[in-house]
Amino acid sequence: QVQLVESGGGLVQAGGSLRLSCAASGRPFSSYAMGWFRQAPGKEREFVAGITRGGGSTYYVDSVKGRFTISRENAKNTVYLQMNSLKPEDTAVYYCAASIFERAEYARAYDYWGQGTQVTVSS
Repeated sequence: QVQLVESGGGLVQAGGSLRLSCAASGRPFSSYAMGWFRQAPGKEREFVAGITRGGGSTYYVDSVKGRFTISRENAKNTVYLQMNSLKPEDTAVYYCAASIFERAEYARAYDYWGQGTQVTVSS
Protein backbone atom coordinates (compact mmCIF):
# COMPACT_ATOMS: atom_id res chain seq x y z
CA GLN A 1 0.00 0.00 0.00
CA VAL A 2 1.03 3.56 -0.70
CA GLN A 3 -0.53 6.55 1.02
CA LEU A 4 -0.45 9.89 -0.78
CA VAL A 5 -1.18 13.29 0.71
CA GLU A 6 -1.33 16.42 -1.44
CA SER A 7 -0.79 19.97 -0.24
CA GLY A 8 -0.18 23.42 -1.65
CA GLY A 9 -3.48 24.20 -3.30
CA GLY A 10 -5.26 27.49 -2.88
CA LEU A 11 -6.66 30.59 -4.53
CA VAL A 12 -4.46 32.54 -6.93
CA GLN A 13 -4.99 35.22 -9.54
CA ALA A 14 -4.53 34.50 -13.21
CA GLY A 15 -0.87 34.68 -14.13
CA GLY A 16 0.21 33.59 -10.67
CA SER A 17 2.00 30.47 -9.48
CA LEU A 18 1.46 27.62 -7.06
CA ARG A 19 3.54 24.60 -6.13
CA LEU A 20 1.75 21.41 -5.21
CA SER A 21 3.43 18.73 -3.15
CA CYS A 22 2.52 15.10 -2.68
CA ALA A 23 4.07 13.16 0.18
CA ALA A 24 4.12 9.38 -0.06
CA SER A 25 4.42 6.74 2.61
CA GLY A 26 4.30 2.98 2.57
CA ARG A 27 6.13 1.01 -0.10
CA PRO A 28 9.37 2.35 -1.61
CA PHE A 29 8.56 5.58 -3.39
CA SER A 30 11.14 4.98 -6.11
CA SER A 31 9.22 1.89 -7.22
CA TYR A 32 6.46 4.01 -8.69
CA ALA A 33 5.99 6.36 -11.55
CA MET A 34 4.05 9.38 -10.32
CA GLY A 35 1.42 11.50 -11.96
CA TRP A 36 -0.75 14.52 -11.39
CA PHE A 37 -4.35 14.59 -12.53
CA ARG A 38 -7.08 17.19 -12.18
CA GLN A 39 -10.84 17.23 -12.21
CA ALA A 40 -12.98 20.30 -12.74
CA PRO A 41 -16.67 20.37 -11.79
CA GLY A 42 -18.74 18.48 -14.32
CA LYS A 43 -15.69 17.18 -16.17
CA GLU A 44 -13.80 13.92 -16.28
CA ARG A 45 -10.51 13.47 -14.48
CA GLU A 46 -7.69 14.61 -16.75
CA PHE A 47 -4.03 13.62 -16.86
CA VAL A 48 -1.79 16.66 -16.30
CA ALA A 49 1.80 15.49 -15.86
CA GLY A 50 3.83 12.38 -15.18
CA ILE A 51 7.35 11.44 -14.15
CA THR A 52 9.15 8.12 -14.36
CA ARG A 53 10.46 6.24 -11.33
CA GLY A 54 13.93 7.74 -11.38
CA GLY A 55 12.77 11.14 -12.55
CA GLY A 56 14.62 10.92 -15.84
CA SER A 57 11.60 11.50 -18.02
CA THR A 58 8.61 13.81 -17.68
CA TYR A 59 5.55 14.25 -19.86
CA TYR A 60 2.61 16.63 -19.93
CA VAL A 61 -0.77 17.24 -21.42
CA ASP A 62 -0.48 19.83 -24.18
CA SER A 63 -2.49 22.47 -22.32
CA VAL A 64 0.12 22.81 -19.56
CA LYS A 65 3.36 22.36 -21.49
CA GLY A 66 5.73 25.24 -20.84
CA ARG A 67 3.78 26.32 -17.75
CA PHE A 68 3.83 23.32 -15.39
CA THR A 69 6.83 21.30 -14.22
CA ILE A 70 6.68 17.97 -12.45
CA SER A 71 9.62 16.82 -10.34
CA ARG A 72 10.36 14.34 -7.59
CA GLU A 73 12.73 13.86 -4.70
CA ASN A 74 12.93 10.15 -4.00
CA ALA A 75 14.95 10.75 -0.84
CA LYS A 76 12.02 12.77 0.54
CA ASN A 77 9.28 10.54 -0.91
CA THR A 78 7.76 13.60 -2.51
CA VAL A 79 6.57 14.64 -5.95
CA TYR A 80 5.92 18.26 -6.90
CA LEU A 81 3.96 20.16 -9.50
CA GLN A 82 5.17 23.69 -10.10
CA MET A 83 2.42 25.64 -11.84
CA ASN A 84 3.22 28.98 -13.43
CA SER A 85 1.20 31.38 -15.58
CA LEU A 86 -1.99 29.93 -14.17
CA LYS A 87 -5.23 30.41 -16.06
CA PRO A 88 -8.85 30.26 -14.87
CA GLU A 89 -9.25 27.03 -16.85
CA ASP A 90 -6.65 25.41 -14.59
CA THR A 91 -9.19 25.56 -11.75
CA ALA A 92 -9.78 22.01 -10.50
CA VAL A 93 -9.11 19.53 -7.76
CA TYR A 94 -5.59 18.21 -8.31
CA TYR A 95 -4.70 14.63 -7.43
CA CYS A 96 -1.39 12.85 -7.29
CA ALA A 97 -1.22 9.17 -8.09
CA ALA A 98 1.29 6.32 -8.12
CA SER A 99 1.68 3.67 -10.80
CA ILE A 100 3.67 0.45 -10.94
CA PHE A 101 4.31 1.10 -14.62
CA GLU A 102 7.40 3.01 -15.69
CA ARG A 103 5.28 5.51 -17.60
CA ALA A 104 1.54 6.03 -17.34
CA GLU A 105 -0.78 8.63 -18.83
CA TYR A 106 -4.14 7.04 -18.12
CA ALA A 107 -5.95 7.01 -14.80
CA ARG A 108 -6.57 3.26 -15.01
CA ALA A 109 -2.81 2.66 -14.95
CA TYR A 110 -2.51 4.23 -11.50
CA ASP A 111 -2.96 2.16 -8.38
CA TYR A 112 -2.93 4.68 -5.57
CA TRP A 113 -4.48 8.13 -5.27
CA GLY A 114 -4.36 11.03 -2.87
CA GLN A 115 -7.41 12.85 -1.59
CA GLY A 116 -6.88 15.90 -3.79
CA THR A 117 -6.18 19.58 -3.26
CA GLN A 118 -8.26 22.43 -4.64
CA VAL A 119 -6.69 24.95 -7.00
CA THR A 120 -8.76 27.99 -7.89
CA VAL A 121 -7.55 30.59 -10.38
CA SER A 122 -9.47 33.85 -10.48
CA SER A 123 -9.62 36.03 -13.57
